[in-house]
Amino acid sequence: MKGEISFLDHIKELRARLIKSLIVIGIFFIPFIPFANEIYLLVSSPLQQILPANSSMIATEVASPFVAPLKISFFVSLFFSIPYSIIQIWGFVAPGMYQDEKAFAFGIFLSSLVLFYVGVFFSYFVILPLVFNFFTSSAPEGIVLMTDISRYLDFIFSIFFAFGISFEIPVLIFLLCWTGISSVESLALKRPYVLITCFIFGMIITPPDVISQILLALPAYLLFEVGLLCSRIFIQEKK
Repeated sequence: MKGEISFLDHIKELRARLIKSLIVIGIFFIPFIPFANEIYLLVSSPLQQILPANSSMIATEVASPFVAPLKISFFVSLFFSIPYSIIQIWGFVAPGMYQDEKAFAFGIFLSSLVLFYVGVFFSYFVILPLVFNFFTSSAPEGIVLMTDISRYLDFIFSIFFAFGISFEIPVLIFLLCWTGISSVESLALKRPYVLITCFIFGMIITPPDVISQILLALPAYLLFEVGLLCSRIFIQEKK
C-alpha cells in the first residue's frame, strides 16, 4: 500500500533516482570530451560568423582554452540528460497520484520540458544572432572586438537559462487558472503590471544590456498572452 512506505524509504528512493540522473549525465559527458573543441565551435558560431575579419575570440586565462570546451560539453550533457531526469522525477511522484492527476501532471511535465527546449533553441537561433549583430555593428570605429571565450560562455548560458525559464510562462499561467489561485479575467486586468514585470525580469536575469532585456521581455509578455489564451480555451471546454 502507498501509505506503508516510510519517509526514510522515500528519501532512499529519491537518492537512488538522483544518483541515476547523475550517472546519465556522466554517460553523456564522457563521449563528448573528445569533441569538446568542436562543440565549443558550434556553440560559439552565432558570434564567430559575424565577427569582423580583424576580430577573434581570445583566452585571457591560462586554463581557459582547456576548461571552456569542457565546461560547454558538461552543460550540453546536462541539456541532453534533462528528459531522463524528468522521467526519474515522474517515477518518484506518480505513485502517489490518482489516475486523473497523473494525466494532468504528465501533461504539465511534458509541456514544461518541450517549452524549455524551445526557449533554448529560440535564443540560440534567433536572439543570439540579433544581439551579436547589434553589438558588432555598434562598436565605435577603431575598436577591435576580442571576446574572451569564458565570458562568452557566461553570457550565452545566462541567455539560454533566461529564455528557457521565460518559455515556461504559459505553463505557469495555466496552473494559476487551473488551481483557482487566479482567473483568466483577473490576470487579463493585470496586463500593464505584467508587461512591467517582464521588463524587470529581463533586466535582472539577462546580461546588463538593453537589447537582451528587450528581446526577453517582449517574448515573455507574448507567452503570457499565450498562457491566457490556452487557459481561456481550457476553462470554456471544462464548463
